Amino acid sequence: MTVLIESLQSLFDRDLKRLAKEMTAYPDENKMWLLEKEINNTAGNLCLHLCGNLQYYVGNVLGKSSYIRDRENEFSAKNINAKKLIEEIETTRKIVSKTLSGLAANDLEKIYPEQVFGFEMTTTFFLVHLNGHLNYHLGQINYHCRLLG
Repeated sequence: MTVLIESLQSLFDRDLKRLAKEMTAYPDENKMWLLEKEINNTAGNLCLHLCGNLQYYVGNVLGKSSYIRDRENEFSAKNINAKKLIEEIETTRKIVSKTLSGLAANDLEKIYPEQVFGFEMTTTFFLVHLNGHLNYHLGQINYHCRLLG
């Protein structure tokens, strides 16, 4: 395993653990499903979105996990309890870790199997993007919790 794969694995692991911590930070878990002011997505929906995103793009596309994504449900589901969300985060963490540990150095240099943005990109580029995407929404969840928690 290369240093880059180990680094990505460590970052995803760290940030998914942070996601679980954010989801348990709500004193009243019902508040993670509230919309307030200019916030367009609830913390619960962002959590589902992040898990679906990573389980699909890392676990299914790279790891051949056979995960079937329901992106619409990620944003429409409501009132799932924190325990269930934490279980989904843990599943995501394990799938991402297993998939990344199965990659070889030359896999990172290959073109990612799907054109997500309408152009070819390397697997490295897309994995770095996915970690940035995770952290972008992680910041939104943190703000949501502080605003409503």
